[in-house]
Amino acid sequence: MTLMSNLLIITLVTFQRSLHKPMYCFIGNFSFLEMWYTTVTVPKMLTNLGTGNKTISTRDCISQFYFLFFLGATQHFLLTIMAYDRFLAICYPLRYTTLMSRSICRKLVAMSWLAGCLSISLPAVMMTQLVFCGPNTIDHFFCDFSPLLQLSCTETWLNEIIFSAVAWTVILGCFTFTFMSYVSVISRQKAFSTCASHLAVVGIFFGTVIFMYIRPKAKNSSPVDKVVSVFYSVIVPLLNPMIYSLRNKEMKNALFRAISKLKGK
Repeated sequence: MTLMSNLLIITLVTFQRSLHKPMYCFIGNFSFLEMWYTTVTVPKMLTNLGTGNKTISTRDCISQFYFLFFLGATQHFLLTIMAYDRFLAICYPLRYTTLMSRSICRKLVAMSWLAGCLSISLPAVMMTQLVFCGPNTIDHFFCDFSPLLQLSCTETWLNEIIFSAVAWTVILGCFTFTFMSYVSVISRQKAFSTCASHLAVVGIFFGTVIFMYIRPKAKNSSPVDKVVSVFYSVIVPLLNPMIYSLRNKEMKNALFRAISKLKGK
């Protein structure tokens, strides 16, 4: 469902000229990101549940760790830019086309992907230097940071410091900027009502990742962590297409036009 709904959004944004606007450029990129973000963990989890074979190589585990956090960081940056885009559209409507041109839109998207890729590179490299010893059983349904550290036989204090520094910078930095963007439109009640559903999803996503990664001891984990992880790795990616796109009037009109053309053929 997550893959199909996001693929539908990407197709509409690509082929419907009415959606060739900065806001839908961000939404299309966000949907593309969500497809990969979900693919990092969910297929492996479903395979484990379906076949009972729950093994994963060290290389694949660290690769999963890297791509999960690379895409997660990129998601933070894109959500922040999308909030900023709504702030400009609502608070500066007459200057919006100048402040958010197609060129600026493309640059912001490229910067988000690049920042996400680079931000997690050092923690991932540090993870490859750890030595793991038995029993190599991960108490999680994917290769998360804390469960991996718990399996290490070597000192992990430097890993914790570097990962915490990156997590605090990316998560709290993006959360603060996103929060400020939405606060700026609270006084405009009609405008804010259109962003309320967006804000709800942003709140769930940021709330869960802050609970997971913004805490004094990143190495500490509990069974509750697995439940919380389901929200940001499975539920939020499923909700995002419906909240950000399929409830959008322009997006629904584009979908109906596309269906009418198909029927006409």
